[in-house]
Order: sequence, then structure tokens, then C-alpha cells
Amino acid sequence: MTVSIYNNSSFTDSPYGLQLRQTFSTAGTFSVTGIPAGTNRIYAIVIGGGGAGSSQTTGGGGGGGAGGYSQGWTYVSTSVTVGAGGTGTSTSGAGANGGSSIYGMVMAGGGAGGLTAGNGGGGAGGVATASSINSTISYTGATAAAGNAIGYAGGGGTTTSGAGVSSGGGGGSATITGTVTAVAGGRGLITGGGGAAGTAGTGTGGAGGTGDFYAGGTGTSGTGITFGGGGGGAGYTSVGANASANNGGNGGSGGGGGGGASTLGTAGSGGAGVVYLYY
Repeated sequence: MTVSIYNNSSFTDSPYGLQLRQTFSTAGTFSVTGIPAGTNRIYAIVIGGGGAGSSQTTGGGGGGGAGGYSQGWTYVSTSVTVGAGGTGTSTSGAGANGGSSIYGMVMAGGGAGGLTAGNGGGGAGGVATASSINSTISYTGATAAAGNAIGYAGGGGTTTSGAGVSSGGGGGSATITGTVTAVAGGRGLITGGGGAAGTAGTGTGGAGGTGDFYAGGTGTSGTGITFGGGGGGAGYTSVGANASANNGGNGGSGGGGGGGASTLGTAGSGGAGVVYLYY
């Protein structure tokens, strides 16, 4: 007999002896109130915003990388910032990066936006916001991951996506004829979006990355340039959205990366970050 800890009331993700007291899941900067007098330390889980997918005039854009994940003890702060997901557009070019989240001295960067056709998906965020296909160093000190590489924060994909606690986005295809399948987002706790396939032949967009808690969105498949969008990556708190025609799916809330778009479709936006406070 097997038992999943995620649907068994005997198990909890809360730090021992603490309770989840406050959750911030809307992008922006907010005041933190209601912490009892005499509380000297807070345990925080902090997730950055996911990167947006990219869109291309021809070919398929890359999926956005997942937001970074950090956790630990911090001094009490009266302010919290939740990073926004990068906003997907139909303008040809690299996708927008996700924003950083921070509470006290616990911080998590956003995922990088998807890159241009053939150049890969965005890298996952670490402590800082990722840059292009490479991830960044994590809060544990784990080194940055290059493209296609596995790491605490995974690298963006050109041939395969880097898996990790936060994973990279899938690469879009530069090929515009024939049968084309784009790269899926990497697997992880929080995942990157799938790349897009823009072709006059049969194109299949990459699926958003599969998360530990939620599924990524599916890519679309069909013949002609109105298909091939990539699915949104799974976030920490929700599923990634399915692609629609040549448009990318949005990343799930809690840092999922947006899916890539093809042939001037609208790329998927990244999911906003989230901050949990335990005391």
C-alpha cells in the first residue's frame, strides 16, 4: 500500500512547531501587519514570478523559466514584495523576465523570459532573476545551470529543458517547414513553459513542465502556422494553462513560466510569485 503525503492529513509541509499565518499571492509590495509583539524571527517561503514566453515572426518562441524558490528564517519585516510574472505579448523578440519576491532577508528571483526561435527557453530563477538561458545561483549556494542542464534552478532548453526545484523553459524551433516538435518545459517543483513550433508543416508545441503538485499545460498540434503554441508551466499553487492555436499558455500561479508562441501569436505570461509566512 502506498500513501501520498500530499493528501494524507498525518503529514504537513509546515516547519515543525509553526503554523502558516499569512500568504501573499498578488504581485506588488504590501505592508505586513498582525505579527504578535515579541516575535523575533519569521520562517518564510518565497517564490519569484515566472518568465513570459516569447513570440516570433517566423518559427517558434521559447518558453519562460520558472520563478526561483527560497526558504529560511529572517528578521521580522513590515514589508513584503511579491514578484509579478512576465507579461506575454505578440511582439517578436525575447519574453519578459519575472519579478523578484522578498521578505526580510529571504529572496527569490524571477524566471527569465523565453528566447528567440532556435535559441532556447528561459533559465529558472535562483536568488536573483535569471538571465537568458542560464539559471542563477540558488539560495543554498548551488551553482548556476547552463542551457539544457539540471540544477537547483535548471537551465533553459534547446534540446531538452533543465530540471530542478525551479526548472527551465523549453526551446522553440527555428525550423519553419516540415514536421516540428518543440521542447517541453523541465520537470520540477515549479516549472518552465513549453516552447513553440511555427511551421507550414505539422507543428506541435511543447508541453509546460510537470510540477510536483500540478500539471503543465499542453501544447497545440496541427498543420499550418496557426498551431504550435507551447503550454504554460506548472506553478507552486496551480496548473499551467493549455496553449491555444499558436498562442502560448499562461504559467501557473506561484512562479510557473509562460509558454512560447509561434508566428506572431501571443506568448503566455508567467505566473505571479507567492510568499508564505510561518510563526
